[in-house]
Amino acid sequence: MPVPVPRQRAIPAVECGQAPAASPDSGPSKEQAPPGTHPAEHPTTRRENPTEKREKPTDTSPDTSTGTDSRTSTGTGTDSRTGTDTGAGRTHTDRTTQSAAPTNLTVLLIEDDPAGSPIVPDLLDQAGKPIRVRTARNLTEAGRLLTDDVHCILLDLALSAPAPARTSADGGGNGGGDAEDHDELAVLRHVLELAPRHAVLALTSSSDAERGAEAVAVGAQDYLFRDELDGRLLSRAIRYAVERKRSDSAERRLAEGRLRAQENRRLERGLLPTPLLAGSPLRFAARYRPGRSRALLGGDFYDVVRTPDGTVHAMIGDVCGHGPDEAALGVELRIAWRALTLAGLCGDELLGTLQQVLEHERSDDEIFATLCAVDISPDGRRAGLCLAGHPSPLLSRPGEPARLLPYDNNGPALGLLPGARWPRMQVELGAEWSLMLYTDGLIEGHVGEGRERLGQDGMVEMVRRQLAEGLAGEELLRATVNEVRELNGGELADDVAVVLLDRTA
Repeated sequence: MPVPVPRQRAIPAVECGQAPAASPDSGPSKEQAPPGTHPAEHPTTRRENPTEKREKPTDTSPDTSTGTDSRTSTGTGTDSRTGTDTGAGRTHTDRTTQSAAPTNLTVLLIEDDPAGSPIVPDLLDQAGKPIRVRTARNLTEAGRLLTDDVHCILLDLALSAPAPARTSADGGGNGGGDAEDHDELAVLRHVLELAPRHAVLALTSSSDAERGAEAVAVGAQDYLFRDELDGRLLSRAIRYAVERKRSDSAERRLAEGRLRAQENRRLERGLLPTPLLAGSPLRFAARYRPGRSRALLGGDFYDVVRTPDGTVHAMIGDVCGHGPDEAALGVELRIAWRALTLAGLCGDELLGTLQQVLEHERSDDEIFATLCAVDISPDGRRAGLCLAGHPSPLLSRPGEPARLLPYDNNGPALGLLPGARWPRMQVELGAEWSLMLYTDGLIEGHVGEGRERLGQDGMVEMVRRQLAEGLAGEELLRATVNEVRELNGGELADDVAVVLLDRTA
């Protein structure tokens, strides 16, 4: 058997017993040098072999080569270093400095040619630095050499069929029953499963272009003819494959992010309340603006239901904080309030039960919630009011200026005082009225560039002016929230929820 020309991939040939190890003083391989370029003047591709990778997972050891041409294969499992400054005068400090430099492109070549005919020529990246090449003879070695610093995989589609069978769960071959093209694509599929985040270039013969096209359809970034390769073409193809893989991955992550955002929006929209007012003469309107960016749900919550006796119950509340945990707790309190209201509870008994729910569901003992609950009699002329640390509603009637309902018997916020009580106040509404419930996000915005806040008095004056302009219902709420934002000079930092109930004569 003729002795193959020594080259950097000498280890597989020695291990297979098909070629002797190259001697330490072997001359440089002229096959590897580009035409017209002296080997000592050209920074050649750095090669790694499987034996070295198993012994030294990270390449931090100094170069042990002492020859003037760094491409000489040692045949002993050590890394063959390449570069233009590999003379005997190069110091250990120089090599350490080079190893600390930014990592160049790293390529994993998977091909099982034990005789050592060179497939990959010298490769340079866009900056003219050598591209490091690791070689694997089968998928088992590829799995060991496939680390996070590998940017691209070169897969020879002529890789022998038993390779994937040796790595399968059953450990057996395929018995030769499958067609050759199936074996080649099966190897590619295995590589794609093994390295889903890496770019893959398929190498095939120029007479088998159809096989290369099939490889791209299966998932490879591109295919090349192995018998027409040159360093410039392959270097450009590797860079293109890496960037295309990055682009595809970024596009996939963006699509996944959009899908998750859509799902979150559907979920949040489904968690917003649907008022149960069938059979009630009252008109309902609401505005909701969470303080969290790109969210539909915040820590504020509200609900309106009509019980079988004709009473309309309305509620608005605010969980301290603005994150998703507070939003989830607000939803839990709203659902609990609706269930307890439909079960016949109201006033102090209902709020005491809600406090128990809050104490069991909150993630921190410091979390509390304010709440305003109103129950309007079936005739619509009277209402009961319970306040748990929450701002008092705003009542407006024809011919009278809008005013805040009494705040004297306000109880503590839910979750602050164990065994607290919340007295229920009786309020006369009249034949025609409008009742606005709101959270403190509406009144805590700033007025202009100073530190002054709008406050309840400023809100009352604003609503009085808008009512005088003939605004009502949804239009009134929209104008109120927009003006508060304008006075604040932009988006409000806190969640805002506003509920409006109207009764006309």
